[in-house]
Amino acid sequence: MNYQYDLFVIGAGSGGVRASRVAASKGFKVGVAESQALGGTCVNIGCVPKKLFVYGSEYSHVVDQAKGYGWEFAKPTFNWATLRDNKTQEIERLNGIYKNLLENPGVTIHKGYGELVDAHTVKVGEELITAERILVAVGAKPFVPDFPGNDLVLVSDDMFFLEELPKTILVVGGGYIAVEFAGICNGLGVETTLMYRGDKLLRGFDEDVRDFASNEYSRIGVNVELNSDVERIEVAGDQKKVTLKDGRTLMFDAVLYATGRVPNTTSLNLNKVGIETTKSGAIVVNNRYQSSVESVYAIGDVTDRVQLTPVAIKEAMALIGYWFDGIEPNFDYDNIPTAVFSQPAIGTVGLSEQDAEKRGYDIDVYQTDFRAMKHTLSGAQERTFMKLIVDRATDKVLGAHMVGDYAGEIIQGLGIAIKAGATKAHFDSTVGVHPTSAEEFVTFSAGSLKKR
Repeated sequence: MNYQYDLFVIGAGSGGVRASRVAASKGFKVGVAESQALGGTCVNIGCVPKKLFVYGSEYSHVVDQAKGYGWEFAKPTFNWATLRDNKTQEIERLNGIYKNLLENPGVTIHKGYGELVDAHTVKVGEELITAERILVAVGAKPFVPDFPGNDLVLVSDDMFFLEELPKTILVVGGGYIAVEFAGICNGLGVETTLMYRGDKLLRGFDEDVRDFASNEYSRIGVNVELNSDVERIEVAGDQKKVTLKDGRTLMFDAVLYATGRVPNTTSLNLNKVGIETTKSGAIVVNNRYQSSVESVYAIGDVTDRVQLTPVAIKEAMALIGYWFDGIEPNFDYDNIPTAVFSQPAIGTVGLSEQDAEKRGYDIDVYQTDFRAMKHTLSGAQERTFMKLIVDRATDKVLGAHMVGDYAGEIIQGLGIAIKAGATKAHFDSTVGVHPTSAEEFVTFSAGSLKKR
């Protein structure tokens, strides 16, 4: 059968764009459907604008911390519209870059939602498009639970376009999006409460990291409320009246729900085509990213494996390698460096202490926390935490974890070492860069062993 395209991609986010442009550069005739701005969640309403907001919010701490170094400033003022609009201008610039990335190798862009009709047909608007292969890369969307007044809340998408910054905000959730926006709002001068129904934030992270980070969030001024949950929300004048399940009522100018993300598959018509999904709507794929329908593939957040932009890009390249060179995908989902751009930041790679124990490793745990050199004069009380997980049998470093300034930058380098199979002896024999916080990772001694 003659198809219009060799490959048609639904979704022009990070994974979809990478697969589209590389496939086109290798000779495939490629089309892509995107209903919103090119670049997907990460570029438009995710990683990139969020990191810009993190940078903006961090400047609020500079005035106080600089005093110990001899700097005196007039009382600073913050203009929300300037940050918001400068962010938007930068995102529009990136949209143009993504457009060129697709069009230069010959990818045809179809504006609109893509909906599967059958194993080789996609409907975009009123247009029916056929392709030998279809790749679904539509990402995920914010999830808000069902309760009275849930239509009154904001989600992370909304935070990038607020007309005005609220004076008070309730951030509901305990994951990375929740703690990041709590730090952003707090840094921008918003009275911020972070509420989570569980007894600890950041489920899935190392337990010591969870405890340390939560204490640091409180230290910088975020009101952390654990074991608390919302019963209902009502309008009360210009504010939101929040009634908790324990009977308390609280008032806020805005409520942000950051309670996870779910695969964005509602409008794809997957069931009709016979594509197997999980309860959350994620597309089930094999190790070749192939769905239960042979000609339909899926990568990125829509498969709900690891919801990270670089993972989607690596999956796209693994899929291209399989299609064009017959290389079986062999993605290592264990040793993925990850950063949470909260304040302070978190960096982690490899296994947590708990995961290592569950897998049966006999481990040594080295950890430390300290007040960074910068703050001996700044007067700030924030501390830094570092941790290594080591397999006793092989001396191999199984995991590295950090909470503190530049954690994301530092963990990237450690990710290479752990991916390469570095041992504790390799870390010990490496000369530290002095004076830095990062050198602590290569100076752990027996005195840093955690009693277990």
